[in-house]
Amino acid sequence: MSRHDALWRDFLGDGRRLVESCNPMEVSGRLTRINGLVMEAAGIKLPLGSGCRILVPGGGAVEAEVVGFNGDKLYMMPTDDVFGLAPGARVLPMEVGVPRLVPGKRIGPRRRAADRAKHLPVGDALLGRVVDGAGRPLDGQGPLATQETRSLQGRPINPLARAPIAQPLDVGIRAINALLTVGRGQRLGLFAGSGVGKSVLIGMMARYTEAEVIVVGLIGERGREVKEFIEQILGEAGLARAVVVAAPADTSPLMRLQGAAYATAIAEHFRDQGRQVLLIMDSLTRYAMAQRELALAIGEPPVTRGYPPSVFARLPQLVERAGNGVEGGGSITAFYTVLAEGDDQQDPIADSARAILDGHIVLSRTLADQGHYPAIDVEQSISRAMTSLIGTNQLRLIRQFKALYSRYHRSRDLISVGAYSAGADPELDRAVAAYPSMAQFLQQDLNAPAHFDDAVSQLEAILSGAGEP
Repeated sequence: MSRHDALWRDFLGDGRRLVESCNPMEVSGRLTRINGLVMEAAGIKLPLGSGCRILVPGGGAVEAEVVGFNGDKLYMMPTDDVFGLAPGARVLPMEVGVPRLVPGKRIGPRRRAADRAKHLPVGDALLGRVVDGAGRPLDGQGPLATQETRSLQGRPINPLARAPIAQPLDVGIRAINALLTVGRGQRLGLFAGSGVGKSVLIGMMARYTEAEVIVVGLIGERGREVKEFIEQILGEAGLARAVVVAAPADTSPLMRLQGAAYATAIAEHFRDQGRQVLLIMDSLTRYAMAQRELALAIGEPPVTRGYPPSVFARLPQLVERAGNGVEGGGSITAFYTVLAEGDDQQDPIADSARAILDGHIVLSRTLADQGHYPAIDVEQSISRAMTSLIGTNQLRLIRQFKALYSRYHRSRDLISVGAYSAGADPELDRAVAAYPSMAQFLQQDLNAPAHFDDAVSQLEAILSGAGEP
């Protein structure tokens, strides 16, 4: 048998398997109840996570997803507006996206449940595009020119098969590069309240970070911020190598959850190709709030400040999908924004995220009010992987910098009222002399990137000017 005959035989075999997996019978149910965000259907049995269409009388359909069941009743959450639905509307299951048959490209069997979940488009055609949580373009540039799809439910990676975090990553932010060194494949949280400068900081990272592909997930934020982030913060150069998934606050909770999963799936696709990916998700708190809305709507009891247990189960499932792949493969360096003030230790989402991430960068409102940008509080921030990424000399410089910086802030009130006299404490004298240089070092202009080697050299120059302890 020639190679040509073998290719066609495999092609026909893949087509036969795809046809056999389809249900030749049209199964349908009826809509029986709508209670807030939850719709109930009877007469149809579908697994959790399945997509379905509810026909609107007079034409059109509303897409929904199965989020629970009770006996013979299905609980569904809509992804679109439910206006126009009537009692008894037909509920039809949606077929999982069938991959396109290409001669010479084999299609593996979908044995896992994750492989039979909802599939959305991925691939290089998404670079420079803005899509919503369902993979539909929002930028008016026409349909996506790709036939590749990927399941929203990622396959878990064996933790022993992951490559360790061993290579520092230049993010273009002086304070982070020098004092909070980030490694390739690390997952960090940006903790801050509203209006402190999170969006500007992640925009600077998106433009200056050394990454082949950037995936930005704007989850639950204001719709106005989506356009501003793309045009003013990200810019044309940043958008050319980026994929933006936007699921603003006015979308349904299910669409916000799906948008976060979709952004992660796109990042996983590029990582599996061996590329270095930067994943930015704004914000993890809105993702948790969307899960809370969904869980409370189907009757799950709250346990901590109105958050049901499923919220704390979904957070690590989403975060653990990022990180390094197998040895010699690609990586996903992820930054998740978390809405919390720096000193608020009672927020359950911030506390849970702090425990599952590989470090946290806290933005201070006090510094922002003083015009100190980026408002990074280096005293409360930490990078857990930093010790394995930098040498002993830089580690010594970081300890000296933090010691002097903290010493000055502890004695700031005494200095401001004139209660301290120079010469009484040599360590405080060094801190007072070095503080203007340290404060200038921590600040950075929006359009001025600071590379890793330059940041470390400036740090060494500041401490050498302050003298040895």
